Parts: sequence; C-alpha cells; structure tokens
Amino acid sequence: MHAENIQHTDPGTRTLRVAYMEFRPVTYQNAFGEPEGVMVGITEKVAKEAGYKLEFLYLPVSRAYLYLKKGTIDFALGLTEVPALNGAVIDSEINLVSVALSAWYREGQAPITHIDDFRDRVVILINGFTYGGLRSWLEQQDDIRITNAPNHRSAIDMLKRGRGDYLLDYRDPVLEELTKSRDLLIQESEIRTRKGAWLFSAATSRAEVLRAEFDAAYHRLAERGEVPPADTSEQPILLRGYPAL
Repeated sequence: MHAENIQHTDPGTRTLRVAYMEFRPVTYQNAFGEPEGVMVGITEKVAKEAGYKLEFLYLPVSRAYLYLKKGTIDFALGLTEVPALNGAVIDSEINLVSVALSAWYREGQAPITHIDDFRDRVVILINGFTYGGLRSWLEQQDDIRITNAPNHRSAIDMLKRGRGDYLLDYRDPVLEELTKSRDLLIQESEIRTRKGAWLFSAATSRAEVLRAEFDAAYHRLAERGEVPPADTSEQPILLRGYPAL
C-alpha cells in the first residue's frame, strides 16, 4: 500500500497504523522491506500485550509529521520535543531509547563546548533531519554555513574530505557507519540527549486512551522481565548556550 492512499482506521477495529523512519539502528527498513530496530521490536511486544495489531508504514520524516498532524496514522516511533509537532502529538510516558546528538569532527580539530563554537564554521547536516528544531536555528545564523548530505555515510565522507568543519548527527547511526569503515579518526562532542517514544496523533479521538494502554502494557511487560525497566527520567544532557527552540 502506498502511503498516499492511506485511509483512516475503522474505530471498531483493533488495528493501529504506525509510522517508522530510517534511523538505524533504532528504526529502519530491512532488506526484505520489513520494519526493524530496537523501538520496532519493543512496540510489537507492547501492542500485542495491549491487544492491538499494527500496520507499519515506512515514511520520510516530513510525511510522518504531516500524517500525525492530520490523524491519518495513529502514532509514530520518533523522538520527543519536536517543535514542528507542538500540540499535534501526545508523547508516551515511557522513554523507549535515549539518543545522543553529537558534533563530529576530524582528529586535531577543536571540540564543541558551546553553541557559539559553530560560528564561522561549515556544518554538515543530513537531508530530512530537523534535529529537534536545531536545523532551523542554524540556518538562521548569518555566520554559520550549512551544507547538506543525503545520508549518514555521505556525511561522514564529506567530513573526512574537509567539505565541512563539523557534522551534526546522532551517535548510533554514525558509530554503525564508522564500524563498517573502521575509521577511528573522527571525534565527537555530545550536543544533547533526546528520548525516543511513541508519538500519538492528537488529531485522533483515542490518543489519550492509546497512550494510557501502551504505557500500562509496557509496565506489565517490564514487571515480567520481557522488556527493560521503564525509563521516565527527565535529565537530558544539553550543550552550553543551546538555544531555546
């Protein structure tokens, strides 16, 4: 089924439509066209415990956000605190994963210790990533130059070739690419930590009910040792001078 042809789920059914995006190893589409990743596996267990079936839709970030706002999908597997989704989603209480956003740089270059260290530099960004609103802020700065890469591998290669001073990217996908190439000459400065959660569409009438059911199902599974203990912490790492987005 093409994403553009999606119709609303019949309220009488127990099937939910859930979006996932390319964000290895957290969520991604495998070689067989199937959803895979840490958040996918946990979500499948929790949905079964809560009595729901899932229809997974592999979408680009912008399309997933649009469908959440319209209520075309029931929820998405994503990161919390996305300015573009303010008022459009209800986040789960459960934090499924902790994701680190870092500034990557070549060996011998200065680390990032304050947001102003990006000034007068060229920053490589990944197409389609909003970085929780940080992309917009960077693009609005007159003294920060932006260059875009189509994916993580290309971005790393651009950094190695000196086509940018820093690469802004999430730790897990970068480490996965570095492991493949055995390239240990790239360093990182952690910018912030973000939480992965279920983002329920506020445009649907059952968003609050779904959040309560999924959170409760997770707690039951955690008590039985079938999923990790629930993480509800609110102590993110944040770079000094990080802008209010």
